Amino acid sequence: MEIREPEITRDQILVLDDPSFTSENVCIVTGVGGGIGRATAIACSVNGLHVLGLDINIEEAENTVKMANALGGEMSAMRVDLAKDDDLVHAVDEASSIGKVKYLANIAGIQHIDSVENFPMEKYDLMQKIMLRAPFYLSKLTIPLMKKSSDGVGVVGNMSSVHGHICTMHKPVYNITKFGLRALSQSISAEGAGKIRSFSVSVGFVKTGLALKQIPAQAAQRGISHEEVVRDVMMGKSRVKEMMSPVDVGNIFVIGFSKYSNYLVGGDLLFDGGMVLTY
Repeated sequence: MEIREPEITRDQILVLDDPSFTSENVCIVTGVGGGIGRATAIACSVNGLHVLGLDINIEEAENTVKMANALGGEMSAMRVDLAKDDDLVHAVDEASSIGKVKYLANIAGIQHIDSVENFPMEKYDLMQKIMLRAPFYLSKLTIPLMKKSSDGVGVVGNMSSVHGHICTMHKPVYNITKFGLRALSQSISAEGAGKIRSFSVSVGFVKTGLALKQIPAQAAQRGISHEEVVRDVMMGKSRVKEMMSPVDVGNIFVIGFSKYSNYLVGGDLLFDGGMVLTY
């Protein structure tokens, strides 16, 4: 049986009572064309924020806008190449024209599987630009806007991974960027005086296109079912043998952005089914 990325329904979304979750406040989310970025954008919009979604695939980003609006959220989207500085500047300018920029979710990412000795440097450079440099630059651009808001409060959430805690073979640059995003979160928080907070989110395998497209090839190679690939290969080190849904991760970002996380200052939200700490 084929495993697909699940649809998002309103009852799956954690809705919190937070006075800052209003449409006057803008949340920038990257990678909204699918997966965790899409789910986070929808969850934040349903919580009352105006979400500006960024993705190089504008068609899928616009599909996310339709999903968010259909669930009662407020969202818009822009085509942005995260590897281009001018695109990032333009996106933040657009966000500030919509409202008060208070939240940033750096989620976009790509994957390339190869050993250190064989890793193509052009792929290294691209992954660094999208997954580490862009989050840093977007943070640099948005933090001054957060400080200018009436209460001077703002939050940056960064999508790390279990690979920001442990390294596996043939994912060296993915490992490097995910460790780096945890360091970025701590660096922002060290300078934020408790008002500009940052946090990272670390999860294992999630039902996203990035992960699910690996399943058929693994099943054919090993001669096992898709379900066995998930349970025994992907989730082999996890105590929970079912992959997370993207909306589960989006809800974690909602918690991290909210008033209930005022003491989440540089911390990492590790929701990995026990993969890292119990293996």
